Amino acid sequence: MPDRLMDVNAYTTLDFAEAVMTGYDFEEETAAVLDVTTDREEPKCIRLQLELDNATEKHLPAHMEELQLTPDQARTLADDLEKYADRVEQARSE
Repeated sequence: MPDRLMDVNAYTTLDFAEAVMTGYDFEEETAAVLDVTTDREEPKCIRLQLELDNATEKHLPAHMEELQLTPDQARTLADDLEKYADRVEQARSE
C-alpha cells in the first residue's frame, strides 16, 4: 500500500487482512490494514482504524475509517468477535 495514511509497524494489530469494498455499482477485493489503539497518556477512547489498499482502487480516494469506542463498546465488539471466531473454527473442523 504505497500511499498509506496509517502508520504500520510491529505494533499494528493486523498489517494485512483481506477486505471487500462494496458500493452500489462495484465490489472489489483488496488488502487492508486494521489497528486497535488508544492514547498512551490519558486515553479517552479506543480507536479502531481501517485503511484499504487504494493502489488499484478506482472508486474511492485514499482514506482511513476510524471508530472511537467506549470501553463497553470495545468489549461488546470483542465478545462478538470471539463468538463468530468460534463458529468459523467449528465449521472448519466439521
